[in-house]
Amino acid sequence: MKKINLIAGVDEVGRGCLAGPVVSAAVIIKKGARLSDIKDSKKLSFLKRKELSEELKIKSYFSIGISSVKEIEKLNILQASLLSMKRAIFNLPLIPDLVLVDGNFSLNIGHKCKSIIRGDEKIKCISAASIIAKVYRDELMIKLSKKFNNYLWNKNFGYGTKEHLDGLKKHGASTIHRKNFNPIYKMLLK
Repeated sequence: MKKINLIAGVDEVGRGCLAGPVVSAAVIIKKGARLSDIKDSKKLSFLKRKELSEELKIKSYFSIGISSVKEIEKLNILQASLLSMKRAIFNLPLIPDLVLVDGNFSLNIGHKCKSIIRGDEKIKCISAASIIAKVYRDELMIKLSKKFNNYLWNKNFGYGTKEHLDGLKKHGASTIHRKNFNPIYKMLLK
C-alpha cells in the first residue's frame, strides 16, 4: 500500500452571498508546522482570521481558486463552488496524494479525494483552507465596497444583511450581484 505523504484540505467561501465570486483555498500544511489556533473560519473573529491566514501562508503550501459571478449564474452555485475547489487544487505548487474536501460532494480531479461533512471543524488542513479562503474573499469584498459603496460589503462581505438588502432596494443590483439569486431575481422581475 502506498504511503500518503501530502494531504491537501479544500474549502470554499461565499456560497450564500448575494454578490461577488465564490472563493476556494487548497492547503497542504508543511511538515512540522505547529498550528494550535486553527479551527473553522466561522468560529474566529475577523482579526484572528487575518492573523492566522498570514501564519498559514508561511507554514503551508496554498492556492486560491475562484468562480466568477458569471460562472455562478451560468453553472449554478454548487457547480461553481466545485469548480473553484478544483481550480484551487490544480493551482497548488505540489501534487497532493490525498485531497480532503469540506462537505458531502467529492471532486472528480484525478487525485484520491474524500469528502468530509463539517471537515472545517474536524480536519486542520480543511480548517486552514477555510481561513485562507475567507480572508481572501473578505478582503476582495472590502476592495469592491470602495467601488460599489451602496451595499456595505466592507461589513457584510456580500451576505444578505439588512443593510445590504436596503442598499439593493434603494440602488438596485450592481454588476457583481448574482442576478439569479433571490431576492435580486425577484427585484429584477418587477
